[in-house]
Amino acid sequence: MGPKAKKSGSKKKKVTKAERLKLLQEEEERRLKEEEEARLKYEKEEMERLEIQRIEKEKWNRLEAKDLERRNEELEELYLLERCFPEAEKLKQETRMLSQWKHYIQCDGSPDPSIAQEMNTFISLWKEKTNETFEEVIEKSKVVLNLIEKLKFILLETPPCDLQDKNIIQYQESILQLQELLHLKFNVATEILLRQASTLADLDSGNMEKVIKDENVTLYVWANLKKNPRHRSVRFSETQIGFEIPRILATSDIAVRLLHTHYDHVSALHPVSTPSKEHTSSVTELVKDDVENVEKAISKEVEEESKQQEKQSHLIQEEKLKVEEEQDDIEVKMSSAEEESEAIKCELEMKVLSETVSAAQLLLVENSSEKPDFFENDMVDLFQFTTLGGVYHLDILELPPQCKPVKGWMIVEILKEGLQKYTYPPETTEDFETENAFPPIEVTLEVHENVIFFENPMVVRWDAEGKHWRTDGISNVSYKPKERLVTFSLDTFGPVTLIQDAHINMPYQSWELRPLDVNKVLLTVTTVFTEIQIQIKENLCMLSSVKLKDKKHISILEGTWMTPIPFIIALKEAGLNIFPTRYSHFYVVINNKVPLVEVKAYRQMALLSSTFAFGWSKWNLLCNSTKVVFKVREHLPEECTENPNWALLMFSGDRAQRLKIKEESEAFSEALKEETEFHSTLYHMVRDFASKEAMEKVRSSNCQFVNSVCHMLLSTRLLSYS
Repeated sequence: MGPKAKKSGSKKKKVTKAERLKLLQEEEERRLKEEEEARLKYEKEEMERLEIQRIEKEKWNRLEAKDLERRNEELEELYLLERCFPEAEKLKQETRMLSQWKHYIQCDGSPDPSIAQEMNTFISLWKEKTNETFEEVIEKSKVVLNLIEKLKFILLETPPCDLQDKNIIQYQESILQLQELLHLKFNVATEILLRQASTLADLDSGNMEKVIKDENVTLYVWANLKKNPRHRSVRFSETQIGFEIPRILATSDIAVRLLHTHYDHVSALHPVSTPSKEHTSSVTELVKDDVENVEKAISKEVEEESKQQEKQSHLIQEEKLKVEEEQDDIEVKMSSAEEESEAIKCELEMKVLSETVSAAQLLLVENSSEKPDFFENDMVDLFQFTTLGGVYHLDILELPPQCKPVKGWMIVEILKEGLQKYTYPPETTEDFETENAFPPIEVTLEVHENVIFFENPMVVRWDAEGKHWRTDGISNVSYKPKERLVTFSLDTFGPVTLIQDAHINMPYQSWELRPLDVNKVLLTVTTVFTEIQIQIKENLCMLSSVKLKDKKHISILEGTWMTPIPFIIALKEAGLNIFPTRYSHFYVVINNKVPLVEVKAYRQMALLSSTFAFGWSKWNLLCNSTKVVFKVREHLPEECTENPNWALLMFSGDRAQRLKIKEESEAFSEALKEETEFHSTLYHMVRDFASKEAMEKVRSSNCQFVNSVCHMLLSTRLLSYS
């Protein structure tokens, strides 16, 4: 049974050759049919795609043509709006002139820092003054520091085109002379104080200790009168500030001084940035030529007119009345021509000012192509690091001869060479028994209360020969953040300071510029360590708040309104540096944008800032360097700001467009949002979706306010450093 069944089964499976061919043919036909269908489907889809592409291209071309057609009109309107920048500069010039005049009529005896003769007289008179006590020098230092500050602000606030090289040299020389003389005066006052050490000695220890505190200077001085070898720990006025001195110093005629100047007069002055003068001067010269040509043409026209009228009046002498009328006519024409000339002259002056302002703004965002000079391993690069909290002048001094009471008189031997530093360690150490006779001296300092360190401060010492700060010669550094105390060991005494990475808050994580009121905005910059909020109104800025790791930090600067440049300096000196320099890109990985695009974006954002909020977008990183992307929305006071409806704008300097993508989208695309157009300016772009009231507010913005917002945007460079 089994084998038969198997046989019949195998018969069933057998397929003839003809059937096999037929099956193959059917399969081939089916395959060809499927291929044909796929080809037709692909062709149809391709045609549809090409048709969509063609429609899109046509639409794009129409939008480009429309943009091109109205470009001149839009740029002209923007030019009129941007007149606020030269107008603000004109107001600044008037303020500078007014402050000079106020100083002149005050006659308070203080010199005008911009006049070399007055400064030289002031310095000479102070040099001649002798026997000033430390308190008297501190009082005088307030005037001196104010003069130094004024000179620095003149160098920073005067537009580069108005600064002559000889003036820059004069101001910098005055600054250096004042700094050197002030320090010399502190040394002389220290010597006068130390001569009286024996009369000021402490009853318990027998040594003299003196602390003098002021807003700009703190003096700690200790005189070793008893020379007790066991007295090696010097601590000032129940504080932790002081020194651990070796035996050799504990038995010597010495005084130890810690002079903490809350300012830094040790680091070299930074050179003043001068603009691409070729560009500025060529533009300025061209416009100046225009002014002269227009003036000549108008005066010539007036002259011709009057000559013509004179000829006519000679010909018809009888018609006196007519002549009189014609003369009146000449006067009217001449006065109207003069008015016209004045108007054109004024317009061209504004054009010159506008160009110089633009050149100065461009200078703020330009990156240097060359890195600062090469620094050795132990040298501190002050383009990468910043000194904070002033300078601690640490000195071991030879104790001068003491005052002695003789028959009701105080007699003192005055050394001709003045205050002498004690050399530690001595140049020759052969006379001493062991090598350990001169160990490093342990020092404990207090960090200035108004300075923020986001990481433990680094301690550096001044190299007087090389004229730079160094990291060598310092060991065992420890920092107690709560007590704000830094302890370290120092091989040899001299000026010491604390430094922090200047770019610790760069690049920023995000930012937002939001209107608060009419002509008042809030700029928020969020970094890895902090969130800084700055209010801007008119020509003033104020630190609104500083948050450190979700805690609010109280800063002495909070609530103080200052003009932009002093404000920026104050923030930097407090350790809140969000202001890159032209060298910062060498030390920070940045999202570098084309300078001209950046400047145009900041100028137009500032123009719109009274009514529109702007914010950071992650897509700004993904578009190329010739374009910037940011969020924008109209700010309405009554609206709920929980889920603000932001629009994404892309701007290339001469074209603004609204993007289809949102901040939450998965991939970047430059596709245009449906039913939107291109515009040549941000102003016209936002006008498409803004309310009428918002645009009216923009047009009535205060010029100083717009200029201050722009300056802050240019100084923080949010689009490149976020």
